[in-house]
Parts: sequence; C-alpha cells; structure tokens
Amino acid sequence: MIAELATLLVTCVLINNVILNQFLGMCPFMGVSKKTSSAVGMGIAVVFVIVVASIVTYGLYYLVLVPLGLEFMDLITFILVIASLVQLTEMFIKKTSPSLYKSLGVYLPLITTNCVVLNVCLANISNGFDFIHMLVYSVGTPLGFALVLYIFSTIRERLELSEVPSAFKGNSIALIVAAIMALAFSGFAGLV
Repeated sequence: MIAELATLLVTCVLINNVILNQFLGMCPFMGVSKKTSSAVGMGIAVVFVIVVASIVTYGLYYLVLVPLGLEFMDLITFILVIASLVQLTEMFIKKTSPSLYKSLGVYLPLITTNCVVLNVCLANISNGFDFIHMLVYSVGTPLGFALVLYIFSTIRERLELSEVPSAFKGNSIALIVAAIMALAFSGFAGLV
C-alpha cells in the first residue's frame, strides 16, 4: 500500500507533471514565474486550493451527489466549490501578506479558472480513487506544479540577467526553456 502511494506521488510530481506533461495551468506558469517569490506564493496557494477543493468535492460527490442520483451535477458543483475556495484564499492572502497579494496580482483570482484545479477534482472521481489515493494525488499534483513553477522562475530570473538575442527575449525564450524542461522531466518516465 505504501509503495503504491509513493509511486502515485512520484508519478504526479515528476512523471505526469500537469505543466510539462499535460500542459495544464500554463497561464499562471508563464505569468507568475518572473520572480521566485511570486512563484513560491502561487505554488503554496495552488497546493492549498487543490487539496481543500479535492477533499470538499470528493465528499460532496460521494456523500451528496451519488446518494441523490445527481452525479451529472459534478462539474457545476466542483466549479462552485473551487470559486469559493479561491475567494477565501484571496481574502486570506490579502489580509496576511499584502505584498504577496500585490505581486500575484490578477493571477490569484485566475486560480479559479486554472484548469489544474478542476482537472484534479474530476480525476479523483473518474479514476475511482479511495480517500487515501485521492489525498496523495491531490497533494502530489500541485506539488509538481509548484516545483516546476519554482524551477522555471529561477531560470527566468537568470535569463533576465543574461544576454539573450532580441528575437528571443521575453516569452519566446521562456517557452524554449519550458520545452527543454519538459524534455528533461520526460527522463523521469523510466523511474517508476
């Protein structure tokens, strides 16, 4: 059981990474990765939102929707839960860390529309995970998101100090780096 959970965790973080393998969550990936501090803050916020949203949506699905025969309402229910959680997270960050709130800017409310959050909630149901597997998947996926976001932000900070040909400045070189990172992370495929 523990080996199975560890395999699921490693798969979520490194092998089947939502950004580099599934190409989900690209908007915050490109937008918040210019500074490491913003990337760390966004990573923590995404981890929190995904874990809490997964627990709440999993409970709602199996304790409310399934008994009432309303499984078809899962998408709308999950979106409402995610939007509410993001609003609560946004208010908490604004109150506790105004500088982080300001640095995240428009990307914090965009967690609501971040397809990674909805993807994890729906995958928990479609994969038929029990509660423990759901929890591991719901922690591993945003940890992989946060890891890649952090690594990418450190590279982008170095790129700002480097001499890059004018044709490649900005998002062009960032996308090239993201492609190289995706190639590098594909090397983890033989790990499990």
